[in-house]
Amino acid sequence: MSLDKVLSGKGGVGKSSVTTQLALALCLAGHSVGVLDIDLTGPSIPRFFGIENAKVTQAPGGWRPVLVHPANLASGVGELRCMSLGFLLQERGDAVVWRGPKKTAMVRQFLSDVLWGELDYLLIDTPPGTSDEHISLAETLLKNAAPGQVKGAVVVTTPQAVATADVKKELNFCTKTGINVIGVLENMSGFVCPNCSECTNVFSSGGGQIMAEEFKVRFLGSVPIDPQFVMLVETGRIPMYPIGTSVNGTDMGGRQEGVTQDFKTLGQLVEKYKSCSLSPIFQAVTRDVIETCEEAQSRRQ
Repeated sequence: MSLDKVLSGKGGVGKSSVTTQLALALCLAGHSVGVLDIDLTGPSIPRFFGIENAKVTQAPGGWRPVLVHPANLASGVGELRCMSLGFLLQERGDAVVWRGPKKTAMVRQFLSDVLWGELDYLLIDTPPGTSDEHISLAETLLKNAAPGQVKGAVVVTTPQAVATADVKKELNFCTKTGINVIGVLENMSGFVCPNCSECTNVFSSGGGQIMAEEFKVRFLGSVPIDPQFVMLVETGRIPMYPIGTSVNGTDMGGRQEGVTQDFKTLGQLVEKYKSCSLSPIFQAVTRDVIETCEEAQSRRQ
């Protein structure tokens, strides 16, 4: 099992969205995936996967993670499981008011007591900053993981200088703690208009690539804001785009014409995600992540 972290020193850059889509893209590539949400005060992964009402079950030796979808050998889709503090709260709006030691203990329990079974990848969604959760996670993983099991961190930023200035601190954190940086992903780089075929750079573009070059790490790509992905997560509706819509060179327009309203909301999230404009982008990002991990593994050997 490979362990990958999704980090950013800045809040609101879309780490949970990136974690969700990396997990879906890995599943579509045939890998079995687990997602561990250690954002203890703002666990949003259950909502992204549409499983907020699910509950974790106890088993001899620990907790069983929640199944998002089973493996489908016929279509080549891998299994996806998830663990989050959100499953342990009585109400979605309950506040988690914990001091550092309790947060540290919870992170360590998540890492030791969740019965994942056979996984190809475990993605860990983290809160912003370099606080107790990050330090506890880094110490526990580097101490207990098998050699080469911790592949590294995908660092997320948005293009603006105010964001990259904070995200640079996360890159320095990885250097100080000995965590390999798989690469930098620039999120919210452009806006896919739901009413026309334009993709506009509302937050500028290129800041993430410049930062990656400065720190000599791989640039994994740019991801625009797509309201259709939001609709998919919130309502389960299959993404649809005006004719002529092109995102990162992929024509997405008119793909779902003639689809009935009932069919638009049927099916698993992973299957509907194939129709999203962000799916081809994250398929490419996933290939780069896997390639970088394999290169790092070969250097260690």
